[in-house]
Amino acid sequence: MKCSILIFIFLVPLLSAAQEMPPAQQGFTVAFYNVENLFDTTDDQGEGDDEYLPLSAKQWDNKKYNRKLGGIAGALGSLNKNELPGLIGLAEVENRRVLDDLVRESPLRGGKYQVAHFDSPDERGIDVALLYRPDEFTVTESRPIPVTFTFAPDDRTRDMLYVKGVADDGNQYHVYVCHWPSRSGNERESEMRRIVAAAELRKDIDNILNFENDARIIVMGDFNDEPTNRSLMQILNATNKRLNYTYRDLYNLMYDSHNTGASGTIAWNGAWQMFDQIIVSFSLLRNSGGYYTLFEGGRVHSSDDLLQVDSQTGFRSPGRTYSGDIWNEGVSDHLPVFVVFRKDDPR
Repeated sequence: MKCSILIFIFLVPLLSAAQEMPPAQQGFTVAFYNVENLFDTTDDQGEGDDEYLPLSAKQWDNKKYNRKLGGIAGALGSLNKNELPGLIGLAEVENRRVLDDLVRESPLRGGKYQVAHFDSPDERGIDVALLYRPDEFTVTESRPIPVTFTFAPDDRTRDMLYVKGVADDGNQYHVYVCHWPSRSGNERESEMRRIVAAAELRKDIDNILNFENDARIIVMGDFNDEPTNRSLMQILNATNKRLNYTYRDLYNLMYDSHNTGASGTIAWNGAWQMFDQIIVSFSLLRNSGGYYTLFEGGRVHSSDDLLQVDSQTGFRSPGRTYSGDIWNEGVSDHLPVFVVFRKDDPR
């Protein structure tokens, strides 16, 4: 009996010490989410928000707005049970006000997020933005990247967002948040708009790589194209190449799950499409003392609270906020994507 007591007394401090030990790997979660028309309930003159007002056909009021905010925050907060994301790219946000409201929602409130955002000339009045945790990422520069079309000078689309900063691994990162033109209208013309956006982004990335061969680059967004489409594979040069790559190549973390896993982030006519992606430079696929990830690091977050079931077909797809003017109570017609970068403990 005495022996058992002595063993127990000896083990308790060891167990406590083991519980206090830091994990063998430290993480840095990066996420992207198209939050489908996150508008506030206030009429902003000159913006395309008329259908998202209390007196509109949608009857968009504070109750629905707050419910959507809570759903978005809950989805982003559940991506990684070990931590809140260090970076969150967002698409389809109306203005800075909705971003400030979102970061006050639980569980995001615990991240004390700051915001990088610029108003863009998009005809629908929607923008992209980046939320970042100041304890994990320090912003040193941010700017919009306009997208214009010489063949359609009156067309206005959302800018892309560039943010440069230093993560808590001590390395500098170049982060892009994108929402490329949609597939509406003429198929050939809409594809050309996305090709123009890809060319603008590629030019900006090349300007970095010209002077910084090992630049740590993260590109995320809703590209309205899939990983195998021309805009991404050929113009942006984001592929699934694992051998014989150069420092100018980019790697699409969602390529394989789209190509072989029949996975996706948005559903159309009962089929999944991978429009939302995270793309990295190859410097982030090497364990060189900072954060890195694996070739299979990209993830789609699909949970029951983000999906709705078609009563006729049984197909489960992202729950839209509205079908026409009918409120579906869904969070978004897209699913979020994320990657957990790891940093091995040197000990």
